[in-house]
Amino acid sequence: MDFFEAQERARQKTKWLVFYFALALAGTITASYLAAWLILDQAGSYSGGARRQALYNRAVPSVSHNPWDPQLFLLIAGGVSAVVGLASAFKWMSFRQGGGAVAEMAGGRRLDASTAAASERRLLNVVEEMAIASGVPVPAVYVLDKEPGINAFAAGLTTNDAVVAVTRGTLEKLNRDELQGVIGHEFSHILNGDMRLNVKLAAIIFGILVIGLLGRGILRGLAGGRVRSRGKSGGGIAVIVALGVALLIIGYVGYFFGRLIQAAVSRQREFLADASSVQFTRNPAGIAGALRKIGGYALGSRLESPGAEQLGHFLFAQGFTSFFGGLWATHPPLEERLRAVDPQWDGKFIEPPGSVDAEQERFSRNLAPDRVVPPAARVPPVLSPIAAMASIGTLAPEQVENAQSILSSLPSGLHKAAQSPAAAPALIAGLLLDTGDTLRERQRSLIASMAGGEFLRLIDELTPALRHLWPGHKLPLVQLALPALRQLPPSALTRFTALFDRLVDADSHVSTFEYALKSLLRRSVAQGRAPTAANAQIWSFEAVAGDIAVVLSTLAHASNDDPAEAVRAIAAGADQLRMLPGRLDLLPAAVCSMARFDAALDRLTGASGPIKQRLLTAGANVVSADGVILPAEYELLRVVAAALDCPMPPLATAA
Repeated sequence: MDFFEAQERARQKTKWLVFYFALALAGTITASYLAAWLILDQAGSYSGGARRQALYNRAVPSVSHNPWDPQLFLLIAGGVSAVVGLASAFKWMSFRQGGGAVAEMAGGRRLDASTAAASERRLLNVVEEMAIASGVPVPAVYVLDKEPGINAFAAGLTTNDAVVAVTRGTLEKLNRDELQGVIGHEFSHILNGDMRLNVKLAAIIFGILVIGLLGRGILRGLAGGRVRSRGKSGGGIAVIVALGVALLIIGYVGYFFGRLIQAAVSRQREFLADASSVQFTRNPAGIAGALRKIGGYALGSRLESPGAEQLGHFLFAQGFTSFFGGLWATHPPLEERLRAVDPQWDGKFIEPPGSVDAEQERFSRNLAPDRVVPPAARVPPVLSPIAAMASIGTLAPEQVENAQSILSSLPSGLHKAAQSPAAAPALIAGLLLDTGDTLRERQRSLIASMAGGEFLRLIDELTPALRHLWPGHKLPLVQLALPALRQLPPSALTRFTALFDRLVDADSHVSTFEYALKSLLRRSVAQGRAPTAANAQIWSFEAVAGDIAVVLSTLAHASNDDPAEAVRAIAAGADQLRMLPGRLDLLPAAVCSMARFDAALDRLTGASGPIKQRLLTAGANVVSADGVILPAEYELLRVVAAALDCPMPPLATAA
């Protein structure tokens, strides 16, 4: 079995483990029914008096005669499901604020590039190159300052709200290769959708635990309520006590087995993420070195936070000591993980140094200089639709090297501006300025009137470097700016959005790059948009034929000024969707507005995997119908892929 076959087998095992988790919930319902039947049956013996006995028999007529009572079972199943469902929904909603809420709950501090120390800038650089290489928005980065152990996690519901967090020990004890191995591991969780699965598991586990918490609350209420169990009320009190004890036992039994299955799911995912990290970095020594240092470090990967157990399945390594040994362990033993990534491991751990400050200082001194690569020095590659599709959802070593090349070739002034909430809006506005003098002056007047002279001065400082920026590097630069733009207060974001729209509409024409940029910003930083990644709900191509036609027509018009060429382009795309004969003719350019394009993408987000794959294949054929995929065309295709939760890496450039 080769490396990729092992990854697929791990995914299949995870599906079975999730199924077993559902069985644990069914077992909780069954146990609840049996406990309820016994309690009600026992309660019948306490319902003295003819009148009370008659009322009791009418309420539960069969419980004392037949251990199987369908009405009672449905009542219990509905009640348990409602409690678990409501509690899980409550927990789920608490996570809808995004990965930042999870990081802050763990005591994380968001990094600011302008004030970051050398070790923190090194971390930001590694995260940026992984994000650009994979085509996902750059996640916000957090540091858990009070955690000296070596650990990390990725959290969020979608790639747009994902964060990466590391402990202080990770920054201080790992060199760059080891840090890259850890971050590659976390990006595997981001790309494979593990973050969302982790949130679902945490929410369901909490729902089951609530049953036990209810039982504990009942018992505490009795203990503090000075209720006496003498006389005729003794039977009622006994029933209430029995109910509390039953709920407590059932809840914690369900929680116990739920945690067993949760741990097993997590362990399988960790093997997959380790293997993916090796694939991404082509450097097994990186992640192996991090694991060896955890094994040789006195504090290991343990977290001090009281919530470590709650976040255990999010972490890079085991973050808490389990009362049940390996049964509740969310991660495989270090020895197993090390032998999986490094079969030649000698069995020895490494005691980490006091710090890696010397390396961090070297990194700080060797940051990319403020240099400009002339446009003529780079040429667009010839990219086939097959190659474009094959790159989706991947993070290959070549892509990491390409991302490193992009970052190193960006003028440091632009890079710093992208990382600053104060300068990032000016950077985006500068990217929209036209090369023609007349339109450019009109846009500058708009900026001065809407944003002020200081904002215009920032743009003028960035303009020389922006003029020499290779087109294929524009969207990666925007990716770098996304974390800073997300930090804008609502009022500033509203003003920026209004200015952005006016700059785009200044010439009454929306370019391919402007289409791509507006769609990306709308999904990544738009005000009031909760993180959503719809589960597959649409399985019929017919149901989204109109939306597919809008997307392909938009790509065809954006790629061709000649209407006849646009018709040929969409025909090339329609050939990949023969199950929709006659449904994919070219729509008029006036119909393909940005509003309709975005609305179509929103609906297609809920489409099944096969629909998304066929659509993206068709889109790749549309933009390559003339034999060349230009950078702007490819970037628009990347935006379509990102909207469908199928990240596509940037173009590699030839110098």
